[in-house]
Formats: sequence, structure tokens, C-alpha cells
Amino acid sequence: MRPPCDEAVIRSAEVGVPCPPEAGFWILAATILGSSLAFIDSSVVNVALPALQSSLNATVVDVQWVIESYGLFLGALILAGGSLGDLFGRRLMFLAGVAIFAAASAGCGLALNIQQLVVARAIQGVGAAFLVPGSLAIISASFQEKTRGQAIGTWSGFTAITAAGGPVLGGWLIEHASWRWVFFINLPIAAAVIAISLWRIPESRDPGAKHVDWLGTLLITLGLGGLVYGFIETVSLGWTHPLVWGSLIVGFALSVLFVLVEARLVSPLVPLALFASSSFSGANLLTLFLYAAVGIFFFLFPLNLIQVQGYSATATGAALLPLILLIFLLSRWSGGLVARYGARIPLIAGPLVAAAGFALFIIPSVGASYWKAFFPAILVLGVGMAITVAPLTTVVMNSAHADRAGTASGINNAVARIASVLAIAVLGIVMVSAFSSSLDHALAGLSLPAAILRDIHAEQIKLAGLQLPPGLDKATAAAVRGLAGQAFVFGFRLVMLICSGLAVAASMVAWRLIPKRQGSAPPLTS
Repeated sequence: MRPPCDEAVIRSAEVGVPCPPEAGFWILAATILGSSLAFIDSSVVNVALPALQSSLNATVVDVQWVIESYGLFLGALILAGGSLGDLFGRRLMFLAGVAIFAAASAGCGLALNIQQLVVARAIQGVGAAFLVPGSLAIISASFQEKTRGQAIGTWSGFTAITAAGGPVLGGWLIEHASWRWVFFINLPIAAAVIAISLWRIPESRDPGAKHVDWLGTLLITLGLGGLVYGFIETVSLGWTHPLVWGSLIVGFALSVLFVLVEARLVSPLVPLALFASSSFSGANLLTLFLYAAVGIFFFLFPLNLIQVQGYSATATGAALLPLILLIFLLSRWSGGLVARYGARIPLIAGPLVAAAGFALFIIPSVGASYWKAFFPAILVLGVGMAITVAPLTTVVMNSAHADRAGTASGINNAVARIASVLAIAVLGIVMVSAFSSSLDHALAGLSLPAAILRDIHAEQIKLAGLQLPPGLDKATAAAVRGLAGQAFVFGFRLVMLICSGLAVAASMVAWRLIPKRQGSAPPLTS
């Protein structure tokens, strides 16, 4: 799901080189296709996880790294990517991002093992860190105030369509061709973006841009990387392994050092003075809690549908369409709530509704009907997120002075991405532990030989995608497979309960830190 404040980044920036009317169509085409590369890839890869897990004999730790390596570099470098565009040229960095993303996509599709795929995904994240802010900055620089609202509406509408349709197309490709085509499909799109950009998009820079905060960028990347590595590898190495506790200590220390360094720099990557505003601090803490819940949900839900419920990849891609479409279709309505009631009430109510949606995902068991069990939960979660996103963007924009609104929006955007990265790392531990505990308890009733139990235990790190040891008769194999599905549902329910708690915490943050009334920002789409 697209993070908040993308549209705010566009709206809050100054016009650079206004485009002639005939170029506007091509600029929007290039930026929509470019943004869609990142949006589609983020969602489609989740649907592809069961297929590539089976194809590459991967564990849950491996597939976590497939998601985390991309999100880590995108979240840590996206602010630096925007600064590089202001300094060296927005079109140049946009093109560099598209080219890197395309080359890495080819590497993903050609990967022979999980290690190669993870490295290629990390490079994709670097490309996306240039591509995403570059596409937003080009729209900002190219359209004057009177036409910018229409341009934002067009960009937002088409990227919502691609974000919704991407998983369905990706699921179809996985089902009828291979998971590798999820990555190969990026290549013709990237070629079209590069051609249009070279032909029609003018170059623009920020005359006031002086330098990039390389030290801050390095510290946040290494700090976040250390924390993510420590949490993810806990599942396979254990808490007492030197690599685990060592990386956690280093990651935490570098994260603290990042804050200290940013406080002393004249032009920091993250101006800490923005957090003096309770509105800005509250909005980002709310984002951290809520998008952490959303991130782990989007990671585990496709695994549930495909490996446990028996859905096809195409059906799994379509299962979340109502959620994405609800957020898009209700965004103008929720923006109107801000004008009528202020942002505080929607930001209290929206996460509470989302919490109810997460809680409803606790109900379905193995073999549950989509329309009776999953669809109502998806609808409630979609309404909750729709109520939240536009008011959240408004608060972020209004919590900073006009000259820093773009920076504030970019920080909130990065917080949403980092929240997802951390949630998958931390709550992945909860999921594996709950699955293993439940399955071990259930297997005790089957009276299996000790050697068979050891083999199954060694495979538990693959969750419901575990491979059963040879020699089991069909009835026993079916029983073990059923117990694995039930164990996955047990772990999924526990994580959804935590997600519901995170959403409630987000609502409490809004209640405590968001003022009762703020000035309203202009509508996000028009």
C-alpha cells in the first residue's frame, strides 16, 4: 500500500521549470509509469513469496530478506535521493533510479538462488530511493499552482489503479508463467520511462541546494541494517549468537549516533527541530505504529491465502483489491472530514476502525470462505485506513512552516517505509515462535518416530511451506500438513492481535498529541 504524504511532497514543493502544455501529458506518463514500478513491485513480490520460497527452497528468514533488503535501502536512502535530485538534477536522478531499478529487476528474474535474489532486491531498493522522490519532484517542478492539483489527481488516480491491478497481473504471471516474470515485466516499462524522460522532461534543480548529508545517510542505513539483521537472524541463529546481539547493539548505537549527529548539522537529512511540534511528532509516531501493523499484514496475508487456504496467486492478488480501492475512492471524503471536524477526530477514529479490521482477521480458520471471513475484515480495514490517510497528510503538512512542508512530508513518508521494515523483522520472530510452539504441541499427539519429528522441526523455519520428510504415508502426511496449516493460523491470529493493538496505540497517540483543531490543507486531489 502506498505510504502517506506522497501527494503532500508534490504539493509543497516550489515550481522549477514549468512545462509547456504539450509536454504535460508526457511528463505525467513518465512519472506515473516510473512510480508504478516501485508501487507494483512492492505489492506483487509479496504475492510471489510462496512461489519463490518453493522454487528456491527458501526459509521464512530468506523471504523476509527478499522484502527487507528492498525496504531497508528504500526507507534509509529515500531522503538522500531527494536531496541528490535537488543538487544534481531531478531528471538525472530519476533516470538513474529507473536504470538501476531495471538492471536489478533483471538480476532478480535471473537469480539462481535466494542469496542472489536478496542482493538484487537490495539494489532495487537503491534504485527506488532515487526513482520515487525523483518522480514526485519532477511533477512539482513541472506544473504551476493552477494546474498542479489536476496533475496530482491524475498521478494519484493512475498510480492507485496500478497499485490495485499490479498484484492481480503479478498473480496471473506467477500462476501461468513464473515468479521471475514479476521482475522481467519491469524492463519494458523502464525502457518506456527512460525514452519519454529523455525526449520530453526538462531538467530542473534547486538553486538553494548545497550538499547531501552523507554522514547521516550512512549512519541511518547502517543503524537500521544492524537492527533488522539482528532481529531477522534471531529466528535461525538464536538470541545468544554473537552476530545477533552484536548487530543489535551496533544498530542501536548507530541509530542513537544518527540523532546526535543530526542535531549538530546545519543542513541535516532530518531536521530534528521539526519534532518540537507535537503535531509532527504525533503524526510520525502514529504512522510508525499503524504502518508497522500494515507492513506485517501485507507480508503474512498472501502466505496465509496461498499456503494455508489454498488460493491461487491470481486470487490472492485480487483478494486485497477492495482495500486499495476503498482507500482511493474515499480519500476525498476523508479529506472533507478534516475541513469539517479537524484532523484529530478522524485520526482517533480511523486507527480504531483499522484495529477492528485487524481483529476481524483473527476469526478465519483453515478453509474459511473469503466472502464470509476475509472480505468483511478487508472492508473494515480499508475504511479505517481511508479515514486516516488524508487527515494524516494534512497534519504533517500543517505542522511545519511552508518552506519545510516538503521535508516534513518526506520524513513521514520515510517513517512509513521504515515502520514496515522493522515490523516484518520484529513480528516475524513472533510468527515463527508461535508457529513452532503450536506445531510441536500438535505433533506430540501423532506418535511419530523421533527422526521424523527432527526432520519436521528442522523445516519449521519455512512455516506452512515446510517440506515433509520422505517415507510418510499419505494419511500421516495429510495430517501433518493440516496441523502445519492450523499452526500458521495460530501464529497469524497472534500477530493480527498485536496489529490491532498497534492500531489502538496509533489512535491513542492522536488523542494525546494531535491538537483539537488545525488549519486544513488544500484537497490532495482535484
